[in-house]
Amino acid sequence: MNGSARSKSKVRKCGGSFDGPGKQRQLDELQNVISEPSFWSDQQRSSQILQQRARLEEILDLDRRIAGHVGDVEALMELAREGEPVGDDFASQLKELEAFLEKTETRVLLSGANDRLNAILNIHSGAGGVEAQDWAEMLMRMYMRWAEQNGFKTQILDYQDGEEAGIKSATINVIGEYAYGYLASETGVHRLVRISPFDSAKRRHTSFASVAVYPEIDDKIDVVIDEKDLRIDTYRSSGKGGQHVNTTDSAVRVTHIPTGIVTQCQNERSQHKNKEVCMKVMRARLYELEIVKQKAKSQGIEDSKLDIAFGSQIRSYVLQPYRLVKDVRTKVEVGDVDRVLNGDLEVFMKAFLQTRMGAA
Repeated sequence: MNGSARSKSKVRKCGGSFDGPGKQRQLDELQNVISEPSFWSDQQRSSQILQQRARLEEILDLDRRIAGHVGDVEALMELAREGEPVGDDFASQLKELEAFLEKTETRVLLSGANDRLNAILNIHSGAGGVEAQDWAEMLMRMYMRWAEQNGFKTQILDYQDGEEAGIKSATINVIGEYAYGYLASETGVHRLVRISPFDSAKRRHTSFASVAVYPEIDDKIDVVIDEKDLRIDTYRSSGKGGQHVNTTDSAVRVTHIPTGIVTQCQNERSQHKNKEVCMKVMRARLYELEIVKQKAKSQGIEDSKLDIAFGSQIRSYVLQPYRLVKDVRTKVEVGDVDRVLNGDLEVFMKAFLQTRMGAA
């Protein structure tokens, strides 16, 4: 117990930036404001204050957890000085602390305006025919495993089968705090090089698939969509797009005519629910498009759409003639390709976030 108490004091002195007592005072002040009878009269102000409270609570909880980890290590050091055999426990605690600090560092980098939101992940096969469609399905599996390993829920909003194997496209809702912040690093073209399982001559093939990630915006963010700008088509659900697919014309495709953005959904039984999903994805995509335009204008850069083909990829996954995953933007390389394809994307996401913060 004494070790933990001493460590807490040291963390606050060395950490500085946490300023636990100061943050607690700010939180107490916000609690007093929230308890006022007139608090809910201004929805915009109350929403901002609730967000501030959530952020302060998160910082204080992080402060306590770091102090607890460091305290456990210092307590073991004290026992070691007294001659107790704590070598194995000490090594285990240090490893646990290192993993915790690694994740904490990544979380600190998630400072974007929409990083805390759920994500809408869209995967499209590109150049390469059946090879690309199989690759798109591999990417979908990779992201589903990443989500599962990191405690995020997933919901498949739309799923279009490939002609012979794999998928033409898929849209997935990734639900959980900071889902968008993490997955924003995945937007771009992903390139696969391998010996084709579909080629009887066993030749090496290059395949492409694109990934686009959008924040799932809530009702607090106003996105105006004029009904006159929309074309809504219905069609018959098909393929293995989910257990609710049926043979009625319940599938919905929504086209935003001014931008050419298309969303579609066939995974729900009713046409009404499929339209709701389409509009949720449409709002997210139009919001993201506006953000990109504003950034391009303020930074003096042009927004250009990349072809899903060689030369525009953000990451390469090489299975033959050697094994390597390399991120083109951050230069991060991982030799264990299977580990990456099984959802271990932490190193790529963290490097992207560091690059983004450095460029801010």
